[in-house]
Amino acid sequence: MKHSEGFEKLCDDAKTRVREITVADVKRKQDAGEQFHFIDVREDNEWAQDHAAGALHLGRGIIERDIEKTVPDKDAEIVLYCGGGFRSALAADNLQKMGYTNVLSMAGGIKAWREAGLPLE
Repeated sequence: MKHSEGFEKLCDDAKTRVREITVADVKRKQDAGEQFHFIDVREDNEWAQDHAAGALHLGRGIIERDIEKTVPDKDAEIVLYCGGGFRSALAADNLQKMGYTNVLSMAGGIKAWREAGLPLE
């Protein structure tokens, strides 16, 4: 999907402050039983279509409002993903501004997860 120039600039700026993680690294963490919060920030209808196995849903429109109830520990590891890695970078940037210290954005989002043949629910 081609995004607007302004949106891409906004995301590129956020990505200068956000750490990214590959889908392979996320899957390795799951397989190793590592404890982390795996959060899908896509819209409700996208989540309903399918989502990465083991993820929970806090859409981009509510994540800043609800994150402190869902993940009260601001040092907990959080991996966010969206469709392609743009919205998750914006959300990760905002969570960091809220004091979360261990937030990652999954590069390539659900698209990369699907392309890798990883489990969906």
